[in-house]
Amino acid sequence: MFGDMMGMMGKLKEAQQKIEDTKKRLDTVLIDESSSDEMLKITLTANREIKSITIADELLKDKEQLEDYLILNLNKAIAKATQVNESELAAVAKEGMPNIPGLGKFME
Repeated sequence: MFGDMMGMMGKLKEAQQKIEDTKKRLDTVLIDESSSDEMLKITLTANREIKSITIADELLKDKEQLEDYLILNLNKAIAKATQVNESELAAVAKEGMPNIPGLGKFME
């Protein structure tokens, strides 16, 4: 029994390390989002850290339009990054989980 417990603890520790490694890797995965007219471009990491925002000069003349563009495109970029982040972390977590009887039905 203790051997199984030690093995499970080792697998959990290994899974935690893989999750941490994946989080670090997601800092290098870039998500690009731009408005349909290409007047606003946003780049952020899969960990949802904004890396760059490029704004066309025409947008700088209309504050309300710029605010609308920023809200719309930042939300779309964050949603994409969140999807990538969650699917990557879920895959690593599921792969690294030890086989605990009865736990499978809760993980689906």
